Amino acid sequence: MNASEKIKRKFIKVLVSLMEQEQLDRITVTEIVDACEVTRPTFYRHFKDKYDLVNWYFDILAQKSFRQMGVSLSLREGLITKFRLMMEEKIFFTSAFSSSAQNCLIDYDYECIYQFYKDVIHKKGDGLLTPEIDFLLRMYCHGSICMTAEWTKNRMPLTPEEMADLLIAAMPPGLYELLKDL
Repeated sequence: MNASEKIKRKFIKVLVSLMEQEQLDRITVTEIVDACEVTRPTFYRHFKDKYDLVNWYFDILAQKSFRQMGVSLSLREGLITKFRLMMEEKIFFTSAFSSSAQNCLIDYDYECIYQFYKDVIHKKGDGLLTPEIDFLLRMYCHGSICMTAEWTKNRMPLTPEEMADLLIAAMPPGLYELLKDL
């Protein structure tokens, strides 16, 4: 691991530690850099703001779960893996999904999942992403992110398997037909 990766990991470790006592929106970059014993310019060389740090860490976790769908995991397996990781990183996700600030994880997760599914549909063939399918995809992505955030904020009352099954069941039939074979 290079020096840049090490400091990024230190930032996220400190941020998660701070999240144990405080909501993300109330944590400052100053608190993060002070705990890391680095300067603010060091932080800003790597991230635009604390939400950029959150989204960077989310990408790392997504590579282990959601983005493996169609590669080594089915749709259901990818969702289950994502929800299991979220349970393991409960403090991080509960705090991150509680924020609605600009550049927040809810918006970032939506963009990631929408683009991922859109790319899958494009790979299946040109012309499949009709305006109607795109509408269903955007609606489904908004709904699934909203329900995922609600699940985290409500202390994750359903199992990862239950969450995956419910999100798949909620997928509009026309969309499901395009994504079921991931």
